[in-house]
Amino acid sequence: MRAKIGNKPIGQNGRVYIVFEAGATHTGLSSAKELARVAKEAGADAIKFQMLYADRLMADRRVLFEYGYLERVGKELGLKHFREPLYEILKRRELSREEWKALKLHCDEIGITMICTATFEDEIDFLVDKLGVPAIKICSGDVDYLHLIRYAAGKNVNLQLDTGGAEIWEIEKAVRAAEEVGCRNLVIHLCPTGYPARLESINLRMIATLKSLFPEYAVAFSDHSPGWEMDVAAVALGVDLLEKTITLDRTIRSCEHAFSLEPKEAKEFVRVIREVEKALGSSRRSFPAAWREKLKVARRSPYAKKDLSVGTILRREDFEFRRPQTGLTDEEFSFVLGKALRRELKKGEVLTHEHV
Repeated sequence: MRAKIGNKPIGQNGRVYIVFEAGATHTGLSSAKELARVAKEAGADAIKFQMLYADRLMADRRVLFEYGYLERVGKELGLKHFREPLYEILKRRELSREEWKALKLHCDEIGITMICTATFEDEIDFLVDKLGVPAIKICSGDVDYLHLIRYAAGKNVNLQLDTGGAEIWEIEKAVRAAEEVGCRNLVIHLCPTGYPARLESINLRMIATLKSLFPEYAVAFSDHSPGWEMDVAAVALGVDLLEKTITLDRTIRSCEHAFSLEPKEAKEFVRVIREVEKALGSSRRSFPAAWREKLKVARRSPYAKKDLSVGTILRREDFEFRRPQTGLTDEEFSFVLGKALRRELKKGEVLTHEHV
């Protein structure tokens, strides 16, 4: 698999690359740094942010966006729905370029890879050429913005394509646009629609479709659902990278917090994913020699029901299969039936090759 972020391969030897998304859930530089620390301590491979500027990106500030947020009623948390201008949502995610420099320096100092979404060419230049960000993500809304895809693909870094809401033919065009400029270090994301995503919109079987259509590239799952059940299922279906949103407080009234992981959950999330990887193991069934010896305790061999003298013709009715398997297997026994004993066999003694 060609995909890698920096020097770290994506999806090699069954190891899922874990990215925690904080671009939508930080509330400024201080919380962005704290979320990077949470990701590092949880054991994630990378932390992702989103570089954007609402005044530049949104031509119409009145466009409304609906999302769910959590509201506490007594001891319970209930999901409420809210609509507000997308401009305001994006405005809350902004960092100045000086803050971006400080955030990248912080990630480097604590030892976690920072990757980032970008929405304009000069942002890509800044992130890659000035900050040394090793991976750029194109958001789902830009899957048909082929000029931006080609520009990012030409930067010789890992390129990640979000495909939420895209038709298959649109995904193919986006991938081909990246290939046109020589990009092969590519990750294709399955990203469900909805904030949070409805179960019927997740379509995890698309993982197999994407892997079949684009076998030379890594396939990722960007989760927009609460908990991590869908992520476990995605790992079982063979994804190479997981992207999961984290927050310092799931009850913050803004987009994406409701289905995000809080710090303690983030650590447990990584632990569970790594355990699932181990449990998936290999598609080839094999056991070490020591384990095969242990299996003999549970398997059976033929033991004599009575004393049998030399020359006795072997019959099944003279034997009883018992544990452990220190003699012939049942299959081997079937081949020696009708043959004569060459050595005496006492009652309760196991039949071995030396007896036949």
